[in-house]
Formats: sequence, structure tokens, C-alpha cells
Amino acid sequence: MKLNISDRKKKVINRMYKITLVIIGMVIVLFNDTFGRLEGFVEFLALYFILILITVAYWIFKQIKSIIQLKNEKEKTELLHLKSQVNPHFFFNTLNNLYGLMEKDSKAREMVLKLSDMMRYSIYEGDKEWVTIKEEVDYLKNYIELQDLRYHKKSDIQFSVQVVNFEVKVMPLLFIILVENAFKHGLENLEKNAYIHMNLSESNNTVNFEIENNFEIRHNSDHQGIGLKNLKRRLALVYPKKHTLTIDEANNKYKVALTIKIK
Repeated sequence: MKLNISDRKKKVINRMYKITLVIIGMVIVLFNDTFGRLEGFVEFLALYFILILITVAYWIFKQIKSIIQLKNEKEKTELLHLKSQVNPHFFFNTLNNLYGLMEKDSKAREMVLKLSDMMRYSIYEGDKEWVTIKEEVDYLKNYIELQDLRYHKKSDIQFSVQVVNFEVKVMPLLFIILVENAFKHGLENLEKNAYIHMNLSESNNTVNFEIENNFEIRHNSDHQGIGLKNLKRRLALVYPKKHTLTIDEANNKYKVALTIKIK
């Protein structure tokens, strides 16, 4: 009578079981002389399996710890992203200015359009993993123009862009913290001669951003506050060993230079 597949499997298993018993028996005989008696060998096997269990438990612990760390890093990144967005007070202050401009200044519509573009970008594009440099540049230009309209003071604001490939992808909301700090700690507190000079360049898969502003010392205590700390953390997570961030503060001048290797 022919054996079916199930019977064949059972037969193979039984043979493997018998062979295993024979091998174990041979091993016991061979090691019996070495250990002097069977009990010593059994103790050796018990110790051996205990070590294996400890090793497996340690490996499982490391895997669980790694998963928890990855989850925590993801949560931290999401939190840092939320905190890296433009200060909500800026939107409220700008909207308050709009009420006074609607009936007496034609630039009100322009401000509303720019503000809506910024809010759209911050909410929708800011959730993406990557955006193009062109999108970041447009966002920065809207922010700079709105701030220039908002303060109504004579100042020297320059934003130079030299980009070879505007389609190069970068982390969203990457430069806005530095720009916002320059306005908040510099131009906002200076009565005259305020300036902010910015330069963004890209070539050979390298992005450089430099920004310099002047300030009054008594208003500069928070220049390196939570925004800059979050930026450093985000850079460390997204561009590990592929970026440099230098800060120079001297003679009432504050300068930041950021370089990123895209590949």
C-alpha cells in the first residue's frame, strides 16, 4: 500500500527522532569519560542551555529597546516639527494689522494672499518628509515680505538666492527658524539701522544658508532659544554627519551659517 504525503512526513520525523536519540546517546557516552559520570554531563548541558536562554533573552531585550527608541525618536521628530513652525503670534499680529489696512491700504489684499500661502505651506507641506528648495524659497520670501510690511520701519533686508537646481529636496521648514530669530531678536527691537542679510545657495548637492543681523545686547538673551535647539535636533536626526551649523556672535552682530550635504 502506498503511503500518502502525511504518512511519509510522519515516517521521516520518526526516523529523525530515532537518529537524534542515537546521536545524543553517542554524545553522552563520549563525554561520560570526560566528566567522570553522567550527572556531570547533565549539569554541563543545563548550564549550556541556561547560557543560551540568557543570550536569547538579552537579544530580545535589545530588539525591544531598539523598537522603543525608534518610536521615541519618531515622536520627538514630530514634536520638534510642530515647534519648528512659525510662531503663531506672528499670524495673529499680522491678522490684526490687516484689520487696520483693509479700508485704507491696497496692500491688505497682498498680505492676505501671502499669509494664506504661508499657512497652507506650514500646515500641508510642512507635514511632508521632503520639499523642493523652490518651495522653501517661496515660503521664506512670503515671510520676509510680510514682516517688512508689518514693521513699517526703515531697514535693510536682503535675500539673495543662487540655486542651480530648484528641484533639490530638503527637509521642510528648514530655514524659517533662523529667519524668524533674526526678525524677533534683531529688527523688532532696533529703532534704526536694522539689517538682515540672507543668502541661500545650492550646487553639487550642497545647500548653504547664511544669515546675519544686528541687535541690541539687552534684547538678545533668548537668541539661542527653543527654536534653535529644535533645529539642531532635527538636523541631527535627518542629516546625521551631513551638516554643519556655525554661530558667530560679536560686536552686536549675529551670524549663522548652515551647510547641508544632500547626498
